[in-house]
Amino acid sequence: MQSILADRTVSMSEFKKNPAAVLREANNRPVAVLNHNRAAFYMVEPQLFEALMEELADQELHRKVLARMADKSKAVEVDFDDL
Repeated sequence: MQSILADRTVSMSEFKKNPAAVLREANNRPVAVLNHNRAAFYMVEPQLFEALMEELADQELHRKVLARMADKSKAVEVDFDDL
């Protein structure tokens, strides 16, 4: 069974009738748009989407840092005053 990761859901038919109204009624919260009682997609406001993208970028950067820290053979020693 598929999990629905939003407090608000609407059917695809309801969404097609008036997407702007669905977004307005969501009050800045994600909306799961259902097709045959399964999430077809999630609708989120731009601010939330931007925050999600920033979080993903931060996580990717964190993984790179950890990977590079683990490979000490490529480390370059520098003097703090040279920075």
